[in-house]
Amino acid sequence: MADYIRARSDEHKEERMTQIKNATHELFENAPYAEITLTTIAEKLGWSRANLYKYVTTKEEIILEIAGDKMEKYYSSLLSAFPDGNNFSVEVIAEVWAGILNANQDYMRYVSFLNPVIETNVTVERLASFKKKYYDLASTLCARLSAMLKISDDDAYKIQLDVLFYASSNAVCCCKNPLVQEALKIINITPPAMDFYKDMKDFLKMRLEYAGEEHQ
Repeated sequence: MADYIRARSDEHKEERMTQIKNATHELFENAPYAEITLTTIAEKLGWSRANLYKYVTTKEEIILEIAGDKMEKYYSSLLSAFPDGNNFSVEVIAEVWAGILNANQDYMRYVSFLNPVIETNVTVERLASFKKKYYDLASTLCARLSAMLKISDDDAYKIQLDVLFYASSNAVCCCKNPLVQEALKIINITPPAMDFYKDMKDFLKMRLEYAGEEHQ
């Protein structure tokens, strides 16, 4: 295994990075962020930390790569669902978009960590590559939204950003935190039940209708 890890071919490097990302994503989904370290990632892979250092220098570099993959999946799904020249109603757009958000809740959890945590501890080269991918995808979506809703590109960008931030907040709602749940039991508080899909559909419909009213 050690010789294989040290392979220098592009194919082997890509395969190693895929293994690293898969292991890190599993930890991200099941462990507190502070408990995820290069050591725990290496242990999950069955590697030495020195071998892991051949590919990354911080856990944030790995998580940024994972977020980039999931970001591409999310935006590609939206662009496929909203083809050029469609004439969808606000109701249909909200319903379809909410469904895509619901299917990409894991990406929304990564979004919540991006600016305050992940993007603070990566190389500028990795961050530049990630940002380019984001702006390329977001710009394409916003051009599509602009045509669909008959609004400016700037307003379309604000909509997609509002949706992204609202969805990421809902995806990591504090009530889902086991420690918070235990604290709420102690004080005998039961928060209202959440329905991510319905909440997102309602928010989207409100936000899209507001954008339409602004341009009447």
